[in-house]
Amino acid sequence: MSQLLLELFSEEIPSRMQMRAAEDFERMIVSGLKNAGLGIGRVKSLVTPRRLVIVINDVANSTPAVCYERKGPRVGSPDKAIDGFLRGAGLQSIDEADVISYPNKGEFYVAYIQKKGRSASEIIGEVVPEVCINFPWPKSMRWGGLNFNWIRPLHSILCVLGGEIVPFNVAGIRSSNVTRGHRFHSEKSLTVRNFEDYNYKLRTNKVILSFIERATIITEQARAIAIKIGLELVDDISLSYENAGLTEWPSVLVGTFDKTFLSLPEECLITSMRAHQKCFSLRDPRTGKLANKFIAVTNLVAADGGKQIIAGNERVIRARLSDAKFFWDNDINKSIENMSCRLDTVTFHQKLGSQKKRAERITELSVYLAPFVGAQVEDARRAAQLCKADLISEMVGEFPELQGIMGCYYARLVGVKSSISLAIADHYKPKGPTDTVPSEPVSVTIALAEKLDTLVSLWAAGEKTTGSGDPYKLRRAALGVIRLCLENDLRLELSVSIDQALKILKQQIGCDFNDLTSQLSGTSQNISSDLLSFFYGRLKNYLRGCGIRHDLIDAVFALRDQTDLALLVKRVVALNEFLLTDDSNKLVIGLKRAVNILEIEEEKEGCIYRGVSNCELYHNLEEQSLRYAVEKARLEIHAALSLENFGLAIRTLSDLLVPIDNFFNNVIINDENSALRSERLEILADIRNVIRSIADFSKVAG
Repeated sequence: MSQLLLELFSEEIPSRMQMRAAEDFERMIVSGLKNAGLGIGRVKSLVTPRRLVIVINDVANSTPAVCYERKGPRVGSPDKAIDGFLRGAGLQSIDEADVISYPNKGEFYVAYIQKKGRSASEIIGEVVPEVCINFPWPKSMRWGGLNFNWIRPLHSILCVLGGEIVPFNVAGIRSSNVTRGHRFHSEKSLTVRNFEDYNYKLRTNKVILSFIERATIITEQARAIAIKIGLELVDDISLSYENAGLTEWPSVLVGTFDKTFLSLPEECLITSMRAHQKCFSLRDPRTGKLANKFIAVTNLVAADGGKQIIAGNERVIRARLSDAKFFWDNDINKSIENMSCRLDTVTFHQKLGSQKKRAERITELSVYLAPFVGAQVEDARRAAQLCKADLISEMVGEFPELQGIMGCYYARLVGVKSSISLAIADHYKPKGPTDTVPSEPVSVTIALAEKLDTLVSLWAAGEKTTGSGDPYKLRRAALGVIRLCLENDLRLELSVSIDQALKILKQQIGCDFNDLTSQLSGTSQNISSDLLSFFYGRLKNYLRGCGIRHDLIDAVFALRDQTDLALLVKRVVALNEFLLTDDSNKLVIGLKRAVNILEIEEEKEGCIYRGVSNCELYHNLEEQSLRYAVEKARLEIHAALSLENFGLAIRTLSDLLVPIDNFFNNVIINDENSALRSERLEILADIRNVIRSIADFSKVAG
């Protein structure tokens, strides 16, 4: 067993591509080695701006030799069949084959083929060049006269197995046991034997291999230096990651900008410094406001203590903040009303028209949704009319990530109510699984309307998600609707809301609606049904992420007449809790048995039993007891469901356990008397009706 160390050393890899590249590199190398039959142990991949690294422990010295049997044609077969067998088995003559007699089949030629094992070095020398040639960079380049693509020019390849170089060639670069240290601190060649030696020498020469370690160092140093100067860091883990992808030996420095820029909204300052210089913002803990200082991350330890680096960052940030102030001053000279009126100059989608048209649809849908959310209708109308206005602003043109946030500021400047301006800021939320969910009624209303219109209009325009393709982030929009409903406990029938959004879209587009939806069969019903299935899929993923069993989700979701997301989830949670009790397994078995017997008989007879049987025909105590127990359970469950007490409704089913067992143990369902048989099947239909008001227990595992 040996250790494999592989490094691809190049010019700087873009930060945003590094983690995915490390994952792809590990996946492709491991897959190639395993497919070749080579045994390997623990695998670790690492990435820095200039190198992709993988280290694999316990690599087998070679693949095992194998011997396998190849059965040939029957003895006495035509020459063509025998010649084909010889070619396939690699034999020179039929005399080299054995003859084996198979009972009742006759004698056949058989070849025993020995396949030698291959050395690990030989396999690695084939796998690595193949991986390099087929590596899935999102973008790549060529250089010189090479017919080879890589993200940036590739300089060297280090490949060592058990201390020995594995020889191969990629794009004219021969593998070696040599790497280089930090670009600025130590460009000298470093000869290495194994990963421990490699890691030690790189760290000695100012290279930290671990991406997470570099990100942690950046965050910790930034916090420490902020505390030292009496400020606190505006935490931004994604910015720490981005800087980790730009540095091999990170260190942090403090810079200053002019206090006059503090008159800008703090989001503008944070975003400008983050986007242009990858700098962290600092806050004064005494006031809670931003300080006129920033933290820059550098890839070296400067001889002058970083004075030149900070001076350069300060010059750039001064220019960038001047641009931001220019945009802000221009924007505040226009009212948000004027911006809103100009939305017809911004296209939302080629088939759906402008952002003005979209704002009109969101406004109508918000007016419809407001009573369900508990928002003031006129406030919801006003917020919806203005929610897209900042798309016209110069600030959002420069920093699209400030959409909504800038609209909130522009609305406040002209005296718009705080609930309305807050709704403008919040209407894109939640933007992802970790983002916060609005709770103010007007904000919730506009956020719901915006996402429902996005889903319905783009779905109608044929922009459905496909596999991993989701350019309009429809999955995120659907998850946003789900979280808005669940975390605010909204009583909202999703199917009705989708239909309302479709109605608004159809009224706006008019006679062109059928042309728009022609690729979706041209009917609102198809779009609505499609979207509901899409929502159910997103909700299932969400609940599975919360640890809920998939079969319980399917059991509740089988009730397709239920489209209130909050109530659906409450049913699933209640069912999950019930199935943790002692009697639940016996009850589920009994309920399933009742429904299975009924459905078998219905299939035989070609009819459906509806329930509500005639009590006068009952001839024994077991029938009467079960019928009364079912009727009692039906009434109690109906009352519990009307109060949204799903736990009580499901627990009520436990009262059926004993009557069902007595019924099956003492009553012949398929009685010779056809009237009795029908009545007993009607009892089972009553049971089915009762339990399906809660869930489809046939889908519950166990």
